[in-house]
Amino acid sequence: MVTQLQSPEKSNIIYPDDNGEPMSNNTDQFRLIVWIKENLELLFAADPNVFVAGDLLWYPVEGNNKLSQAPDVMAVFGIPKGYRGSYQQWYENDIAPQVAFEIWSRGNRLTPMMQKFQFYERYGVEEYYLYDPEKLELIGWLRAEGKLEPIEQIDGWVSPRLGVRFQLSETGLEMFGPSGEPFRSFVELDRLIQQAEARAEQAEMLLEQERSRSQALEARLREMGIDPNEL
Repeated sequence: MVTQLQSPEKSNIIYPDDNGEPMSNNTDQFRLIVWIKENLELLFAADPNVFVAGDLLWYPVEGNNKLSQAPDVMAVFGIPKGYRGSYQQWYENDIAPQVAFEIWSRGNRLTPMMQKFQFYERYGVEEYYLYDPEKLELIGWLRAEGKLEPIEQIDGWVSPRLGVRFQLSETGLEMFGPSGEPFRSFVELDRLIQQAEARAEQAEMLLEQERSRSQALEARLREMGIDPNEL
């Protein structure tokens, strides 16, 4: 993170970490936010310079603490991971979040959502995805010539920045990593871990049984005066 000198006037400005708005309006919206955020964290866990956050206030302009948005999920490439109370862009090599996600809920209103779109377009978001879990509808925009242009075919679309593929099914949004691995919930990941541990235990048990049989056979051969090493 790069520290820049501030004028006395700007250094006295407070940038709140909370805008007073809830992270989500219902359990489904919250589940999707966490699902996308945590799977992106997992996808880029090995890259120290990809920062992923959920519901974090982003201030794009130094000196203006009224100008901010908190994407449901955002990903920023080119800055280190780590704690932030808010994303103050002038402290982050002036890098804007390249990818933003919003999950639509009944509590959302069209005017604020349009304002979010205009904010993302104006302040440099490269990819913006809006998902409506009620309608099972995903809309995406990609920056071209300074504007966010609609992605015509979103089903099967692969994010240029994330390498993630989006797919719409009868049950809702599905996302897949660059190697084709699906995004999973914590419950699904825990189940897979338990299954892997059970398979490992079973393999160890079978190996121990085979080892015992081999030792018993070797002992029997020696009783018969046969050296197993000479067979």
